[in-house]
Amino acid sequence: MNKKEISEIRKQFTPANCAISRICGCYVDHEKNKKFETKSAFLTLPEEEEFKYFDIFKHTLGGTLGKHLVNMEFPLEQEMPGGTQEFLLKLRNTELQDDELVSAFYDKIIENYIYDENYYIILVYASYDIPGKTSDNLEMFDASDEVYSYLLCSICPVKMSKACLSYNQEENCMEDHIRDWLVEMPVNGFLFPAFNDRGADLHSLLFFAKKPEDAQDLLIENVFGSTIPLTPKTQQETFQSIIESSLGEDADYELVRDLYENIADLVEETKEAPDPLQLTKPEMRQLLENSGASEEQVESFDKTYDEMAGEQTALQATNITNPKSFEISTPNIQIKVDPTCTDLIETRIIDGRQCLVITVDDHVEINGMNVRTIRRNQEKAPQDFSE
Repeated sequence: MNKKEISEIRKQFTPANCAISRICGCYVDHEKNKKFETKSAFLTLPEEEEFKYFDIFKHTLGGTLGKHLVNMEFPLEQEMPGGTQEFLLKLRNTELQDDELVSAFYDKIIENYIYDENYYIILVYASYDIPGKTSDNLEMFDASDEVYSYLLCSICPVKMSKACLSYNQEENCMEDHIRDWLVEMPVNGFLFPAFNDRGADLHSLLFFAKKPEDAQDLLIENVFGSTIPLTPKTQQETFQSIIESSLGEDADYELVRDLYENIADLVEETKEAPDPLQLTKPEMRQLLENSGASEEQVESFDKTYDEMAGEQTALQATNITNPKSFEISTPNIQIKVDPTCTDLIETRIIDGRQCLVITVDDHVEINGMNVRTIRRNQEKAPQDFSE
């Protein structure tokens, strides 16, 4: 799914556009015990509850694509009888009316979900009448020829509210507030099937993780049967290891700076694209060459990439670098630079020592205080460190 397709589904979570017909829930305690199960027609809920659920569902399809939201495909064997895809398909096709099947789904989640506190599993069935579109991309709500039926699952922590004082209006006094168990915004969830090319893609789903590094490996392996994707942190670490190994001792500041600048430029050029920028091995190789890497370094990159990432692996550009931040660190100093001004820093050998030289104008602050950049007795005779 791309950003536009995700946005189209999120827009349904309003009273005017709601396509949800059934909602089921299961409250699980920290010892993996089912405390209760519930089911009802969604539109019979009080309006206040509907709005709270809408907020939860929007969060389940929120975040950065490729970071918090990850597209996953089912391996072919999982689409065979008894596979994970077949189970989810049965669950969808019964529209959550089969209580035993819904309960079996809860059991699968509880068995494979790693969480040390109480949580609430919310599962909804919806049927979206997809509006057609004209040649100039305008929606025609009376020209639908396909219905997208799907399941959306949200897993929400349930935590005790904080101790506090509250105002008792009837008694006109302050008193100890009764602490309640509150359902928080989801930390994990999924949409099945995926909404690709504005239609149901039974071969894939969209997985949500509020904390991308909390991969929930067992859930992905045993409930979805899918391959565990590289987390953003793992992608970043893999990229750094590949570049460090490829460049070796010749990983000079200017080369690495130019490499990050070139990646940031690509991110900026593609920021309006519906899909996040993925960098394949050939594209990464070209970036290295454009940044000034030698032939030997590029050849080393070819071998190192295959060993550390795999020839067919692509890395998401926004996961391996932050185009809004550029940092230089030593054991005792950290410098943060506007990514558009990295050319103000260069390396020089001064008095036999390797130094970072920062070009500054007359406006310099220390802890918010304006200071002069050159001592008065040096203004007339500045030293030349260029040699």
